[in-house]
Amino acid sequence: MNARVQPAEGAEKPSLDTYVQGLVHDWSRSLTAVGFSLIPILFILDFFIMPTKLLGTFALYRLVATGLVLGQHLVIRHTKPSRFSILHGFAFSFVVGGMIALQTTDLSGFNSAYYAGLNLVMIATNMFLPWRAVHSALNCTVLILLYLVLNVALPVPGLVNKVLFINNLYFLLATAVISVGTNVVRERLIKEEFEARSMLQTARDALWGDMEVAKRIQTSLLPRVRHVPGYRVAATMLPAEEVGGDYFDVISAGDETWVSIGDVSGHGVESGLIMMMTQTSLSTAVCTERSPQPSRVLEQVNGVLTENIARLGTDRYMTCSALALRDEKVIFAGKHQDILVYRQAEGRVEIVPTTGTWLGVLDDLRGRLYDRTLHLDDGDVVLLFTDGVTEAMNASGQMYGFKQLERALNHYGRLEVDAIVRNISREVQDHMHRQDDDLTLIAFKRVAATRPQRGL
Repeated sequence: MNARVQPAEGAEKPSLDTYVQGLVHDWSRSLTAVGFSLIPILFILDFFIMPTKLLGTFALYRLVATGLVLGQHLVIRHTKPSRFSILHGFAFSFVVGGMIALQTTDLSGFNSAYYAGLNLVMIATNMFLPWRAVHSALNCTVLILLYLVLNVALPVPGLVNKVLFINNLYFLLATAVISVGTNVVRERLIKEEFEARSMLQTARDALWGDMEVAKRIQTSLLPRVRHVPGYRVAATMLPAEEVGGDYFDVISAGDETWVSIGDVSGHGVESGLIMMMTQTSLSTAVCTERSPQPSRVLEQVNGVLTENIARLGTDRYMTCSALALRDEKVIFAGKHQDILVYRQAEGRVEIVPTTGTWLGVLDDLRGRLYDRTLHLDDGDVVLLFTDGVTEAMNASGQMYGFKQLERALNHYGRLEVDAIVRNISREVQDHMHRQDDDLTLIAFKRVAATRPQRGL
């Protein structure tokens, strides 16, 4: 038998600075993507409202700015967040803001209304980038200085309209104040979000630790029987990430052996608890009475489960079959997945339906469970499984399915039981895209002579 439990991998919690750096880096990528898309598109506006003699110059400005922003975008995509990620916002503002400031110098300088594009750059960078208020203030200062320095260094002919200049500068400063104020609030919200995420991660890690303990308990209770008179037995359980409710056991009770298999509805710790209750109560029922009938054993198990499920205040139930291996025949009862039997002499697979009702639904199952007999010849193989096997899905949503399982048993039926279980398990794992449920397989073969097996 093998059981696979993947340990929880504890990830190092990032600091607030690291968290912010990641946000800035990711959003800088979005900001530059918007930039290299809109900069050339806005040339359409230039075409309609700008003097014809300036279109060539403006096209050159936009071409250079687009190329620089596109290059910046590629750099961001191929680098990781760091403390230098903050520089991308300043670089973007310098390139795009410089382009707009140069355009104002080609128009009427401080008298031009084209300065309004700088307001858009301020708003865009502060809307996209979750940087701190001091960075926002510095960025706005850079944009305003670009506007002032370039228009002073490259003056246009004519007098500066002081009213227009004051108006333009007023609106630039107002936009800067609003941007900084917005980032003051955003900085506080990011800090609160980070603290909330950290608390959630701490709680998640604690819960995950409890889940790992539950999974270890679940798998540690799997049977370790190595010798079954008259049979060879092999089994595997592959637990899903979340604690599941798959159950199976191989119990030695005097001179006979019992095999049981079941599946608790749902997932999580509750299902794991019910699985453990089932194992304890079934083992007790089998060992306290000499050669009991499977139906009687399941009636006792059901009485324990219904009472404990009521105490838990849940609505779980359980499929379960119990099989008593008695020489050349198997007595079984309980509703679970149909039993597959490989008849070696005929080289075919027989389907044996299970009947009855689920455990944990009704308080009393007397008269609702029936014992049936399955005769086995030497070399015949019985395969038991849970729905995690047949319902395993590939990437396109196609299940492994009962028919495929039947074909697999027919193909591998002449092998030793450990090889049968190993090969079918590998097929199912190769088929499925992601494991969402426990996978359990049990195979036992009738043999003429008893000899030690390699183990479960």
